[in-house]
Amino acid sequence: MVTTFKSMIRDEEGATMVEYGLLVALIAMVALVGVTTLGANLKSLYTTVAGSV
Repeated sequence: MVTTFKSMIRDEEGATMVEYGLLVALIAMVALVGVTTLGANLKSLYTTVAGSV
């Protein structure tokens, strides 16, 4: 039983999956913020161009 418990502690496969999941979530949040900011800037630019025409 002690050997089984030690092997479960040393098994890092689940921890690796959690780390990858957190990394993907962080990248998705950064991408969302970037796209939102870019969209707001483009909207402002198009509004300015449309007002000039």
